[in-house]
Amino acid sequence: MQPLPDLSRLSLNQATTQGWGVREAVEGCARAGIPWIGLWRDKIAAAGVAESARLARDAGLKVSSLCRGGYFPAATKAEREARIEDNRRAIDEAAELGTDVLVLVCGPAPGRDIDGARRMVEEGIAAIIPYAAERGVRLGIEPLHPIFAGDRSVIVTLGQANAIAERLASPQVGVVIDVYHVWWDPVVYQEIARAAPYTLGFHVNDWLAPPPHPLLGRGMMGDGTIELRRLRAAVDAAGYRGPIEVEIFNQAIWDAPGDETLALMKERYREYV
Repeated sequence: MQPLPDLSRLSLNQATTQGWGVREAVEGCARAGIPWIGLWRDKIAAAGVAESARLARDAGLKVSSLCRGGYFPAATKAEREARIEDNRRAIDEAAELGTDVLVLVCGPAPGRDIDGARRMVEEGIAAIIPYAAERGVRLGIEPLHPIFAGDRSVIVTLGQANAIAERLASPQVGVVIDVYHVWWDPVVYQEIARAAPYTLGFHVNDWLAPPPHPLLGRGMMGDGTIELRRLRAAVDAAGYRGPIEVEIFNQAIWDAPGDETLALMKERYREYV
């Protein structure tokens, strides 16, 4: 009998168990033997940053990332500066939690100027690089599926994220690859290889066809159309050896008991990832 793939890289992204706070998620991972957890800022704000860090540490969990920073474009200079300051706070939170990856969801255009918004994204990331370096935190640009260009991110392909990372040329800046957002791209494998020097995270889930909801329509691995193992193999071949986060926004999964979700997550991770 073939041995089951090990779980040493498996991480629960807190979005998958939306009904759980930090304590419940940490305790659930400990019960399930999941060694990593990806935390969200709203959850750690409710629990407290120091308490969140203590809970993870005492349970023997490692924090794979903090989500999210970003949202750089804004209509006024004062708003843009306020968002940069919020990203500095997010960097502080990541450092206190013991993770060196802050995931950046870059934000939509404040008006119709999408090119201008993309410039604001790059300028915003550049502005926080020195502080990120000081705190030992890396900035992972996560491109989102083009369906989110109008309300969540003007960075919609891995190629765009790679280009920003290359232009900024800082060891603090890289990319986070989420299969939900990139699987459809005809050049995704070339872009994964291009991202080899600075891939900071890898997120898995599945694309349900047709998607029941643009945001809350991600599926559990194996329930959709994504060629997960091929994508994971490509990311591995490019040199990424870090945690693999399961990040699923889906109301039906949120409504299920959290321990059942984690058990299914482990089973599908072994089978499909």
